Amino acid sequence: MTAIEEARARYLRHVTVERGLSPNTVAAYRRDLTVYEEFLATRGIADAAGVSAGDVAEFAQWLRSRPGHPLAASSVSRMLSAVKSFHRFLTEEGLVADDVTTTARPPKLPARLPKAISIAQVEALLAATDGDSAQRLRDKALLELMYATGARVSEAVDLNVDDVIEGDVVRLFGKGNKQRIVPLGSYARKALDAYLVRARPVFSVRGTATPALFLGARGARVSRQNAWLIIQGAASRAKLGIEVSPHTLRHSFATHLLEGGADVRVVQELLGHASVATTQIYTLVTADALRDAYAAAHPRARWAPGEREAREAAAMRAGAAAVGR
Repeated sequence: MTAIEEARARYLRHVTVERGLSPNTVAAYRRDLTVYEEFLATRGIADAAGVSAGDVAEFAQWLRSRPGHPLAASSVSRMLSAVKSFHRFLTEEGLVADDVTTTARPPKLPARLPKAISIAQVEALLAATDGDSAQRLRDKALLELMYATGARVSEAVDLNVDDVIEGDVVRLFGKGNKQRIVPLGSYARKALDAYLVRARPVFSVRGTATPALFLGARGARVSRQNAWLIIQGAASRAKLGIEVSPHTLRHSFATHLLEGGADVRVVQELLGHASVATTQIYTLVTADALRDAYAAAHPRARWAPGEREAREAAAMRAGAAAVGR
């Protein structure tokens, strides 16, 4: 094992034990740092002490242009984040003298607004899980819980039965194993009750004893991939005609709360965001709804009689003139 491989192993133990990062995050760091080490090996570097700022900059450039598999800006940014965290750890531990990544800048990412669906589309999605079979009862409970709580798919499938507290709230474990308590709401509570009484016992006898809340057909915990397929199946039956993912329900949860007047700080707590700045992106999604509400309520925001028609006619004349030119 090379010196840099030993340093990586030490870093991964640190983020697992001391920082409490999730297994998925640790696995992503391991993959990204393996690519980084392989790049350094091509340059004859086997020790982190031998890495320069130029090496880090060339690594970022190589990721964007490597033959056969260039990475998008978002992927490059993620991998640079892992590399910067790794080198910062090495500096703090005294394993290297200087952090050579301090000048490394990730590529600028385009603004991407969260994709939410309308309340009517959510209702159609949830209605597509109606049914009395054990599978449909489970699917409805899962989707109702995800929309009611804004849970990430990993948080939902990691739930145990004991995490549903007195039927009214659910205990979620987010990034860094941070715990938060989120209300369930009457629809999700009813769906969970039906699942726990009528469906989960059917699944549980097919496998070994497990505390998992959501079980698959063989009695094991539902996986993230299973949850994705469950949502895809419901979206297909609902004939929504759009791409729906587990995160769509989380985005819709936040957007609908803000549209309903919830304080952004409250939504931040419910989502488990470390910074309110992350939550505030959802306020951009609701800007159209705010403008509509303003236009409907403010006496000076409404069109004067005949004004809308006059402006539309003027726009049409201008368009026709432009075509003529």
